[in-house]
Amino acid sequence: MYTSNIFAILGLRSLYFLVSGIVDKFHYLKVGLAFVLIFIGTKIMIASIYKVPILISLAVIALLIGGSIILSILIPKKSVEG
Repeated sequence: MYTSNIFAILGLRSLYFLVSGIVDKFHYLKVGLAFVLIFIGTKIMIASIYKVPILISLAVIALLIGGSIILSILIPKKSVEG
């Protein structure tokens, strides 16, 4: 049990550095990650009432992150001149 938690934390740590490296390149990624956190929080709160299937959860998370990246590419960030 301890080793699985250690490996999970190490995986999350490397994922954090990956996300922190690309968050400046995709300006809607922060919004997408915020919606992912909202979805996961809602999923945890309703877990005793309804169990969301894993495939649906993965699809929603992939759509939110992928959609925010695609939206960042399609809608360029407006530069502020001053």
